[in-house]
Amino acid sequence: MSSDRIKLEPSWKARVGDYLQRDDMRALSAFLRTRRAQGARIFPPPANIFAALDATPFDAVRVVVLGQDPYHGAGQAHGLCFSVQPGVAVPPSLDNVFKELQRDLGVARPDHGCLLPWAHQGVLLLNSVLTVEEGRAGAHAGKGWEGFTDHVVGVLNREREGLVFLLWGSYAQAKGKVIDTSRHRVLRAPHPSPLSAHRGFIGCGHFSATNEYLRRRGQAPIDWALPARAALAEPVPGETSGGRRSCTP
Repeated sequence: MSSDRIKLEPSWKARVGDYLQRDDMRALSAFLRTRRAQGARIFPPPANIFAALDATPFDAVRVVVLGQDPYHGAGQAHGLCFSVQPGVAVPPSLDNVFKELQRDLGVARPDHGCLLPWAHQGVLLLNSVLTVEEGRAGAHAGKGWEGFTDHVVGVLNREREGLVFLLWGSYAQAKGKVIDTSRHRVLRAPHPSPLSAHRGFIGCGHFSATNEYLRRRGQAPIDWALPARAALAEPVPGETSGGRRSCTP
């Protein structure tokens, strides 16, 4: 996997592009090509594999949410953990995220599940594994993506200060063990899946705690209220048409 052939946001390419030239990343690239040639439907589409990094440049990151692997249903995954495209039914885990957001901050449940507006405020929505196959959750686990995303987390841990890491579930918490809690705020809770959400995710207060920490550091809080679906394709004032609100690839 050559970083020269990958469209990666420049600030991230400068920091993690070399990792993509490792032998294990080349092997991962070969694996993906082989599976596509064998007829596997791989999500998200190639242009969206690095969408989390594209949407939230390195210096813009303020909050990090660590997911596991993309949704494996057709039309769901678009490169941001927990997020789905407008018009796609909100998955149960994301629905529980919205329930906690409403309980914590009184934010009304949106009419869609696209989290790109969060990403554009500095919320890095990073899955540990960046690809999956249709109907096969975890199909690309252990193929090399974990090392790459560990590298992303490590670079943030070392080169930034005062980030908030939201670690939901044992998988994310294990991946976040490298985070220096003297430099960053780490918030842990059970995963928002229906199996565990009521064991402590509902009631965790992570959204208000995140904003409180950001305010103490003199930063603007995250506006967790998502715009209505009808507004997602509208450009942000001052930006060109097709601006950053759009959730389409």
